[in-house]
Amino acid sequence: MSSANPSIKRNLFANYVAQIYNIGIAIVMAPVYLSYMGREAYGLIGFFTMMAAWFVLLDLGLTPTLIRETARFRGGAIGVDSLRAFLRALEIIFGIVSLLGAVALVLSAHQIAAHWLKVKELSVDQVTAAVMLMGLTIPPRWIAGLYRAVINGFEHQAWLGGFNIVISTMRYIGVLVVFLTLGATPVHFFAYQFVVAIFELGGAGIMTYILVRRGAAPREKFSWKPLLGTLSFSLMIAFTSTVWVVISQTDKLILSKLLTLAEYGVFSLAVVAAGAIGSLAGPFTQALLPRLTRLVAERDDDGFDRLYSGATQSVCVLVAPAVAALSFYAEQVLRAWTGSIQIAHHAAPILCLYAIGNGWVAMSSFPFFLQYAKGTLRLHFIGCALQILLLVPLFYWGAEHYGAVGTGMVWAAVLSAYGLIWPAVVHARLYKGHHWRWIIHDVASIAVPTVLVGWLLALIVPWPAGRWSTLVVLAALGIVLLAVAGSASSFVRKSVIARLAAFR
Repeated sequence: MSSANPSIKRNLFANYVAQIYNIGIAIVMAPVYLSYMGREAYGLIGFFTMMAAWFVLLDLGLTPTLIRETARFRGGAIGVDSLRAFLRALEIIFGIVSLLGAVALVLSAHQIAAHWLKVKELSVDQVTAAVMLMGLTIPPRWIAGLYRAVINGFEHQAWLGGFNIVISTMRYIGVLVVFLTLGATPVHFFAYQFVVAIFELGGAGIMTYILVRRGAAPREKFSWKPLLGTLSFSLMIAFTSTVWVVISQTDKLILSKLLTLAEYGVFSLAVVAAGAIGSLAGPFTQALLPRLTRLVAERDDDGFDRLYSGATQSVCVLVAPAVAALSFYAEQVLRAWTGSIQIAHHAAPILCLYAIGNGWVAMSSFPFFLQYAKGTLRLHFIGCALQILLLVPLFYWGAEHYGAVGTGMVWAAVLSAYGLIWPAVVHARLYKGHHWRWIIHDVASIAVPTVLVGWLLALIVPWPAGRWSTLVVLAALGIVLLAVAGSASSFVRKSVIARLAAFR
């Protein structure tokens, strides 16, 4: 068992540096890709992102289970032989599934290009080749997630953050060299992404085996027993992961069929911008899941309460200003980002609606953290089932009647209702006596004043005509909203006071 206990603050800082860089570079490069490749080719990038998300269905809940088993190993619940045997079994499963998935995607590439996607400017042959390269790129990126799970479970998130920054730099900026030397075609883009995916897989795999080395002990015997021992938990995670993919990607799948590829490219831009909200909560997921699991294993209730409440407030301080800005200033954000008034006008309602839904997703993830740490996901199972029963048919209705705006309305409405109701159900069972303190003190006291200030500023702030002057105004408004949210959080106020006292 590893005795080291990495600082959760250090991990959070590393996660946020990496996450801000990763989402920042994705946001910065999106209009660059659009200018080099055009709307249709950018639509293919959005389609690739959606396909990669659906591929996660093949995970069967095993990657989150591996994070939990690694955390349990560090807490002394299992030995290194069991962890290595579990990892070896997963490598075999992931390898077989990846091979079958790659073959399926490559063989179906022409059907997708000719009969699913609505292509007008690009040739079918070019799109077919691009989809084939997607089929080769997605599997190694997916397997790399297996090794990231081990690194995350060991709480070596500073190293993982640095590695992710390197990969993102190669993925987003390195491709410009290909554009300038070989051409900015979809085939060149996805061929380069395949090369980066292989590098990513190798780097994550090497680090994983450094962490799980057996030392002088004899080589462990291969066994399916550790995998079978976690089967119940894995299957529950598999169901909820499957449901989440269906929930978050059905709208994109439907729209990829109904919209032209150019229109799908505009929709993808709005989704990328709204995805910035999820990236604010993502680092907390990486740092909190193993630490909360460990606190439960150690029966440290006070430590669990402090971490759960403080993390909720911290995420709300970041998410509430982002939701307010992307909702009330959506068109200005898109105009400053893309430089296109036409794209900003068409994508603004989509961005606003998806930003609202993503904000509720970020905050309602905390009851899931609670269930995950306690090893019981029955309520999460029920909650996900309710979401899918509502969202999937409503997505079809919204897409057919109102296009991307329709799916955005459904996303915002259903996720808002879920975020208001379901955490109370979970807390009543697993966090008794704490729900109203959590919802009022840790969430509402921060979100409500931030949203109100954002709305008032939208009414009184005059917007300049220039792109860069608009960006300056947006930055100033963002600082104001962040200051409002931070001052409304007791956790942030205490942290700031303690920091100031340390300098006296």
